[in-house]
Amino acid sequence: MTAMPWGAAPSPRYDELVAPLRPLLARIRAGAVERELERRLPVAEIRWLVDGGIGALRVPLDQGGAGANLPELFELLIEVAAADSNLAQALRGHLGFAEDVLGSPASARRERWLRRLAAGELVGPAWSEAGPQAARDQFATRLVAQGNGWQLDGTKFYTTGSLYADWIDVGVTGPDGESLSATVRRDAPGVTVVDDWNGFGQTLTASGTAHFSAVAVAAEDVIDAAGRWRYAPAFYQLVHLATLAGIGRALASEVAAEVARRTRSYSNGNAPRAAQDPQILQVVGRLQGAAYAAGALVAQNARTLQLAYEARLTRDEAQEEAARIRAELETAQAQTVVSDLILQACTEGFDALGASATLKPLALDRFWRNARTLASHNPRVYKQRIIGDFAVNGTPPPEQWRIGVA
Repeated sequence: MTAMPWGAAPSPRYDELVAPLRPLLARIRAGAVERELERRLPVAEIRWLVDGGIGALRVPLDQGGAGANLPELFELLIEVAAADSNLAQALRGHLGFAEDVLGSPASARRERWLRRLAAGELVGPAWSEAGPQAARDQFATRLVAQGNGWQLDGTKFYTTGSLYADWIDVGVTGPDGESLSATVRRDAPGVTVVDDWNGFGQTLTASGTAHFSAVAVAAEDVIDAAGRWRYAPAFYQLVHLATLAGIGRALASEVAAEVARRTRSYSNGNAPRAAQDPQILQVVGRLQGAAYAAGALVAQNARTLQLAYEARLTRDEAQEEAARIRAELETAQAQTVVSDLILQACTEGFDALGASATLKPLALDRFWRNARTLASHNPRVYKQRIIGDFAVNGTPPPEQWRIGVA
C-alpha cells in the first residue's frame, strides 16, 4: 500500500539527509507503547538519535554537522514525534541551544560549542522556576564570583530533557542583578537532576527538577543572556507545534491500522466490517486531514523561521526585529489552529473504534494526554488576543515571556 502523502519534502535532499535516522525511528516507534505503559525513560532511544546525528543537524557541513536548514529540521521533528512525542520534546532545549550558538557572532565560544555539538554532546535546559518567583523578577538561581570563575546555586523546574543531557544551560541572575546564562556539566559536583515530572502527559520527557548546590562554573561558560536570539520564543513554540503534528500523524496511522484489523461490527452499522463502513472511513479521513493540515502549518512556520535566522546573520537590528515579529505572529496563528485540530482528532479517533479501544494495552489515550499537555504550554488563550492586537492596533507581540506571581 502506498504511504500516506504528508506533503512535499522540504528540500530535494531531505530524504537522503534523514535516511540514517529512519531505521532508528522505526525502532523507537515499535517500543513507544511499552515504554508508555511501563514508564520507562527513553535514555537509550535518545542516545540512538544523538549518535545518529540529530543534535548536529544544524551544524555546518565543514564543521562536522549536516548543515540542515530549519524547514528540514522541523520536518524531521514531526517524524520523531510521530515515533514518540516524548523524544521530540526532550530534544527541544538542545535544539534551541544549538540554534543560538549557530547564529551567534564568531567567537571562541561559538567554535568550541560547534565542535561539541558535532561530537554528539547533548544540552538540556534549566530556565523556568517554580514557586512564588515574580514573573518579571530576577531568577532565584544565582551566580556569585568564586576565584577565577563562578559558583552556581539554585533550583529549576521544567528542565525538559536535562536528565538525558551531557550539559545543562542554566538561566541565572548575576551578582549585580544582570541576566546571565551558565552552562555546566550534568555530572558536575553539586548538580542533581530529578525525574519528578508528574504531569499526565509527555510523561517520559524528564521535565522535572534540577538542583545546583555550590556548582563551580568556568568563566568561559558564562555569558550575558540579554539580547540573545530574538526568534527564540517562536522557535521553541514551533517545536511544540511540530510535536503536535507528529502526534496527529501517529494517531491517524494507529487508528487506521486498528480499523483495518477490526472484524467485529455493530448491527446498526453500514457494513459487515468497519473497514468497509463509510462513516468509519470518514472519521479516519478527518484524522488524516487534521494531521496533514498541522504539518503544512509547521512547514510554513519553519520557512518563516528560516528567514528570521537569516535576518539575524545580517546583524541589522531593524531587520531582525521585523523578522521576529513575523515569526511570532505566524507561530501564534498556527498554535491556535494546530492545537484545536489535534486535540479534536485525539477525541474523534475513538469514534472509529469500539469500546475495546479504551483498553490500556493499546495506550491510545496517550495521544490526547500528550497533546493536551503540549497545548497547555505558552497558553494559546493569550495568542489570539496578541494576533488581534497586532491586526487592529499594530501592537507587536511581546519579545519574551516568563511565568510567576504578579
